[in-house]
Amino acid sequence: MDVVVAGQGYVGLPLAVRAAEVGHRVVGYDVDPQRVQQLAAGRSYVEDVASARLRAVLESKAYRVIADADALPPYDVAVITVPTPLRDGVPDLTCVESCAQTIGEHLRPGATVVLESTTYPGTTEELVLPILEKASGLTAGADFHVGFSPERIDPGNKAWPFEKTPKVVSGIDAASLDVVRSFYDTVVEITITVSGTKVAELTKLIENTFRHVNIALVNEMAMLARPLGVSAWEAIDAAASKPFGYMRFTPGPGVGGHCLPIDPSLLSWKVERAAGVPFRFVDLANDVNAHMPDYVVRRLTEAFNTRRMAVRGSRVLLLGLAYKANTSDARESPSVRVAELLLDLGAEVRGADPHVVDDIHINTPLTRVIATAEEIAASDAVVLLTDHAEFDYETVLKHAPYVLDCRNRLSGANVEVL
Repeated sequence: MDVVVAGQGYVGLPLAVRAAEVGHRVVGYDVDPQRVQQLAAGRSYVEDVASARLRAVLESKAYRVIADADALPPYDVAVITVPTPLRDGVPDLTCVESCAQTIGEHLRPGATVVLESTTYPGTTEELVLPILEKASGLTAGADFHVGFSPERIDPGNKAWPFEKTPKVVSGIDAASLDVVRSFYDTVVEITITVSGTKVAELTKLIENTFRHVNIALVNEMAMLARPLGVSAWEAIDAAASKPFGYMRFTPGPGVGGHCLPIDPSLLSWKVERAAGVPFRFVDLANDVNAHMPDYVVRRLTEAFNTRRMAVRGSRVLLLGLAYKANTSDARESPSVRVAELLLDLGAEVRGADPHVVDDIHINTPLTRVIATAEEIAASDAVVLLTDHAEFDYETVLKHAPYVLDCRNRLSGANVEVL
């Protein structure tokens, strides 16, 4: 098949490379010329796609990448994998609309368009489909196929890479579903069909809302257990020994990435518009998780006060700027918010992260450093925010005067756990 994957980020690039590897002729389209240039040179910025894999599909001519919409070729399948951010609590589908317009202008009879971008139920049929019809002059269902398949990329998860993660697929009608399923059957091991695009759209939001709410639960538990003199971490470990009716979630400095800080709010926004009532679980989870960086800074301030020091003028080393261990994904990272709060209090903030090599998502003026023994020893406090495997934790324990461990990775006389 001739396949176009619009958006070559954490979702689109793994799909595009996998599709090329199994024999499709793939064009990756992205509006960022620098990103396209980097990919064309065989340099991947996504850990789930090794540069060697990228170079292999480039050299085989099965994959090429473009930034010029006018250069899009005719396609059998086009997949839209562009961001769906929130703007002031309201879904911003500008990227989806723009991409659908571009894809629609190149749509031909018999082709299929699939939306993978996470969004509220109804987007595919109520927003994307009309744009495609208007741009192409064709009729969905009669002339071309439309479907939705929620992305399930988990950056850095080696146990569940793209091809082994079951893929939910849907279509606007039976014919669309058949074509969508047939395509994804070539790139993943298992496809799960559902009755319509709204079900598939809601599926993704349920998955992420489930995680968001449970993370908020243990985050609040960690905050409340401390005044009780109880280790929430020990209690969570004990609870996880139950073989049924429980799933282990752990506290942390907040949530990050594109999913948890954003996706549940897409559902909450849609529910309030459709039903006229708030989605209270999501609203509460948003409140708890969004304020975890504030709690981290409050704990650090208390630690400084105990040592008769002030945050202002102190040197604080943050270990980990990505939102998740062993990845470079710093989108919506709580580490950035912790840095902002500490800078506002007058601290000298330094950040170490072996995975985050650029500052595109680090919109705060912290000093980037390497976590050497000298750097650690020169800090008044070290805050472990993201527990990358590359950090030398023995060196941290040996040289740090004080450590606030937000991941329960360390133990020692100089360590406090979140």
